[in-house]
Amino acid sequence: MNKKVILGILISVILVYLSVRGINLQDVLSDLQKIQLSYVIFFILLVILMQCLRSYRWGVILQPMEKIDQLSLFSVTSVGFLAIASIPARIGELARPYLISKRSSIKMSSALGTILIERILDSFTVLTIAVIVLLLTDLPSWMIKSSIIFFLLALAMFCFILFLILRRETALKFINIILNKLPGKLAHKIDGLIHHFIDGFQIVTNIKLLLYLFFLSALIWLVDVLAIYVLLLSFGFTLPVMASFVLMIILIVGIAIPAGPGYIGNWHFACVLALSLFGLAKPEALSFAVVYHFLSMVIVVILGVAFLPFNKFSISDMKNQMNHKGEV
Repeated sequence: MNKKVILGILISVILVYLSVRGINLQDVLSDLQKIQLSYVIFFILLVILMQCLRSYRWGVILQPMEKIDQLSLFSVTSVGFLAIASIPARIGELARPYLISKRSSIKMSSALGTILIERILDSFTVLTIAVIVLLLTDLPSWMIKSSIIFFLLALAMFCFILFLILRRETALKFINIILNKLPGKLAHKIDGLIHHFIDGFQIVTNIKLLLYLFFLSALIWLVDVLAIYVLLLSFGFTLPVMASFVLMIILIVGIAIPAGPGYIGNWHFACVLALSLFGLAKPEALSFAVVYHFLSMVIVVILGVAFLPFNKFSISDMKNQMNHKGEV
């Protein structure tokens, strides 16, 4: 078994232990019985809406290379998120670029570039929200400082991408200096990948579309916050809306840790940690984490499985395409 997979599973086990340590499971079961179904249904609808917005935003990012219909985008996004949740060590991140390259003329490496743009947009949006929220909330100063540091890192990455696009030839000269030190065959393959990868960044040169993408990103994460708040209401918890913002921020950091399949452990630990900051008892926080994780994964699985017959793939095929002489 891959060492990264073993490490991820080990991290999940440790975080599950930390999440349940000192908890009477009978208290958790008691809290689960309080859930109001009407709120749960609303939560599910909001999560599906978030998925629709994600696939639509991806289509906007891909648009300079090729316009793709929304059904195909939603289909590929659904299967891609299933792969991310089920395949450990974040290997599933390759699924969407791979699948969209099979359904269009877009190269896989170019599509991978659009995924990076997505990550930067999300980082900018969430970190902006984080800085604002944490400044308005009486939380530890280290959280504010960490958010500012990550925001600056995201800004640096965005500036680097702008440099690659606006000064492409200059950037490629620097890259070629490095490639010249590598074996010829490897250098040629990497050179081809880099050119296609940069093509995926084309959207950043269109200011109107870029601003529109920032708006869509903000909308996506605000829907996520609303979904969290609705699910908190389903338990009858009387927490401020700010708790939903903080939970979202900490959860994003938590699931970024390469753990086992389905974010088991890191998801639960992040929820318990976030809700404890607002005085919620650990059993109640864990019961919420269990339901939140279960419902989120069920939605991902149902949507992914529903579209899987139309988007068949294998991990070996993805890896082979990424390694195919820079032609991906």
